[in-house]
Amino acid sequence: MRILMLNYEFPPLGGGGGIAAYKLAKGFVKLGHEVDYVTTWFKGFKKEENVDGINVYRVKVLGRKELPTATMLSMITYPLSAYFKCRKLCKKNRYDLINTHFAIPSGPVGVWISKEFKIKNILSLIGGDIYDPSKNNSPHKKWYLRKVVNWAINNSDYLTAISSNTKENALKYYKVNKEIKVIPIPYEPIEFKKVSREELGLDKKKKYIISVGRLVKRKDYPTLIRALALLNKKFEALIIGDGPEKENILSLAKQLKVDDRLHLLGFVDEEKKFQYLSNSDVYVLSSLHEGFGIVLQEAMQVDLPIVATNNGGQIDFIKDGENGFLVDVGDEEDISEKIVNLLNEKNNFSINTSGLMLPFELKNISELYLGLLENGP
Repeated sequence: MRILMLNYEFPPLGGGGGIAAYKLAKGFVKLGHEVDYVTTWFKGFKKEENVDGINVYRVKVLGRKELPTATMLSMITYPLSAYFKCRKLCKKNRYDLINTHFAIPSGPVGVWISKEFKIKNILSLIGGDIYDPSKNNSPHKKWYLRKVVNWAINNSDYLTAISSNTKENALKYYKVNKEIKVIPIPYEPIEFKKVSREELGLDKKKKYIISVGRLVKRKDYPTLIRALALLNKKFEALIIGDGPEKENILSLAKQLKVDDRLHLLGFVDEEKKFQYLSNSDVYVLSSLHEGFGIVLQEAMQVDLPIVATNNGGQIDFIKDGENGFLVDVGDEEDISEKIVNLLNEKNNFSINTSGLMLPFELKNISELYLGLLENGP
């Protein structure tokens, strides 16, 4: 088969939604299919290149200022730029399937191309494209954006959601006229060179809390910092990622007098990220909401105990008291208590990841998507 994938994000541009689609594309390629992926161009990137067997095409948009986050203008102009590129590709190639990621801003392109060239289209709902409690312009809050989402949903041939929570939000806020198939984000274990704490500049005697993600309001890093302030000085926090909330995070840390125990590591490559993960003591996800939580899969790979908020797709695979702890959003006291509990030497808590990663394998997830064409949603 030849598959056309549409997503305004492709790593390192964007966040988890881009990573999810990239991994799925790799899964399609490994099954022997050819994948063309139309995404956003950014300065320093090639307009066309092959990445892990995926033919990546990047189109210019207006107003994209940084890698981690998109502006409203860039999201408005992506559908138009992507449409013209997809049209050229469709005239050149015969596609068997379109897979569109994000109802907004990619959704309209998938529908336009699907209707014009009579190709079946699977729309994948990622989470933030339909519900983001941290944003005033979240589609579920704005009637005109809800109309766009409703139109994209109801004019696509098949509909998937990356978690049961994303499915619930779609049914709650939108007029959905078809079955939603929950298909989680695929995961491919990362190989990395193991290093010591000393090689990373970390103290052997400290206890390290780690979190990975863009520095945006939805990640609610202030709650993580307030939890750090409740812990004694042997605890320090590592945050991997960059974004617009950096100065606010640093200001709060200074105000709470934990700036010397907070380490903002910025953007690092995959190997370095896993080196930090494997040398940490506990993973904390403090987000207001997560569509899924790829970073938790990464923490599970290195057997890190997890403390995560209970609002989002993470509740599908983080089982309270089994492979981590779930806490209420914004509850820094519970986060700090769970961290202490996990790292208490008298506590016999053990990680139970046996079998939990199997359903996320690239082959399994890719086959679930392609199975929609044969079996329907």
